[in-house]
Amino acid sequence: MGRAFEYRKASKMARWDKMAKDFTRVGREIVIAVKAGGAMPENNPMLRRAMQNAKSVQMPKDRVEAAIKRATSKDEKDYHEIVYEGMGPHAVAIVVETATDNPVRTVANLRTIFNKNGGSMGTSGMHDFIFTRKGAFTIHANNIDKEELELELIDAGLDDMEDGENDTLIIYALFQDFGSMQKALEDKGIEVIKSELQRVPNHTKELSEAEIDEVLELIDKLEQDDDVQHVFHNLA
Repeated sequence: MGRAFEYRKASKMARWDKMAKDFTRVGREIVIAVKAGGAMPENNPMLRRAMQNAKSVQMPKDRVEAAIKRATSKDEKDYHEIVYEGMGPHAVAIVVETATDNPVRTVANLRTIFNKNGGSMGTSGMHDFIFTRKGAFTIHANNIDKEELELELIDAGLDDMEDGENDTLIIYALFQDFGSMQKALEDKGIEVIKSELQRVPNHTKELSEAEIDEVLELIDKLEQDDDVQHVFHNLA
């Protein structure tokens, strides 16, 4: 069938794999949110955020509703949010956020991935000085007066604002201001496409192209693990 067919097939499989991973990640966000604050989105900001993120990855509505219903069952697993830290090749700092029902399995898998890909697991808190936790809210940029919006959001804890992809705007707030920023955007009737907590590096590491490939291979392997929600690094 030729190379073109094989390329299209590989691309489609990659998209499906990413979609499946996104659905798993967001599904666990929903379960954690429901167990923490109940199944009513209007009374649970954490669940509203998870539902926004489900929409951003095009997770079908029936799957979102099924995840919420499943989370209310006593038989549903409890997921623990655990953060692991380590070093990648060439001293790149890496932080891995997980949601797991079996921490023993998760830490064993992550240690194996680090060790097999030129990295090593570290201790909790070792990268606190490298990363700053921030909330990131992605909104549509069309018909937005950026300067006016910036002034309106200062009191809600605005830390930074930058252009995103596909005519979007990303609004940053420090971790402690996440809730107030979420409420401010809701009160202003601004639709949030996606909102998440990120670990933004305070300084980054410059590497050669070959060295970057080594680090990205480790990051890719970490992101493929079912228990991994997010991977952050300070690679430039």
